[in-house]
Amino acid sequence: MDIRGNTVLITGGSTGIGFSLAEALVEAGNEVIVCGRRQGKLDEAKSRLPQIHAKAFDVSKADERKALFEWVESSFPDTNVLLNNAGIQRMIDFRKGTAEFLAIEDEIDTNFKAYVHLAAYFIPPFMKKEHAAIINVSSGLGFVPIAAMPVYCATKAAVHSFTMSLRHQLRDTPIKVFEVIPPTVNTDLDKGARARRGQTDLGILPAEVTKAVMAALEKDEYEIPVGQAQGLRTGARSNPDEIFQRMNRW
Repeated sequence: MDIRGNTVLITGGSTGIGFSLAEALVEAGNEVIVCGRRQGKLDEAKSRLPQIHAKAFDVSKADERKALFEWVESSFPDTNVLLNNAGIQRMIDFRKGTAEFLAIEDEIDTNFKAYVHLAAYFIPPFMKKEHAAIINVSSGLGFVPIAAMPVYCATKAAVHSFTMSLRHQLRDTPIKVFEVIPPTVNTDLDKGARARRGQTDLGILPAEVTKAVMAALEKDEYEIPVGQAQGLRTGARSNPDEIFQRMNRW
């Protein structure tokens, strides 16, 4: 994929991996649009990277996904890359029934349904482009789950499966389909849960993910496992039971 001269929409692009990728894509000569739920974070992102276009949309909601697509199609008709990055990660104990599952944001809507819905919106116009791409961010935990975060891990496994199928469906179109598979990354994704658990390794920096992603995109490497996620992907395929037990010793 040519990593220059594109118009790129990044969901969840105001912080973490999304913002880091926005920086790299702007530097490479792309027009970059970012969306997120929190206007304050979008304002911060815009102040740090004035070249981006930023607007608030909550992709967990169907009407806002539609509004996002319509705004992008109207304001940025040259958009040819969709980077599905928005995500939520929560610890949920299902022994408590619905108490924790329904407490706050719905991970299924944000982490999976939004990816599917936005892909369905953007694929028809992308098929008319000379070249286009869909880039879905999954996780090493989509290959080997941590049982304390069951919904998050399941949504990321679903993203992996969806991305494989989408790549096959679109193989004879101008649209390339990539999957970014990060390890633990030091962002606010889990809203401080790692620190509360006493976890000292908070993960790699978003910039390390971005460096790997930009290099892989340019070489058309369609699955992009980063750092320790490479071991999770390999272990899930060669010895899934053992690696699951190692990941869940608590």
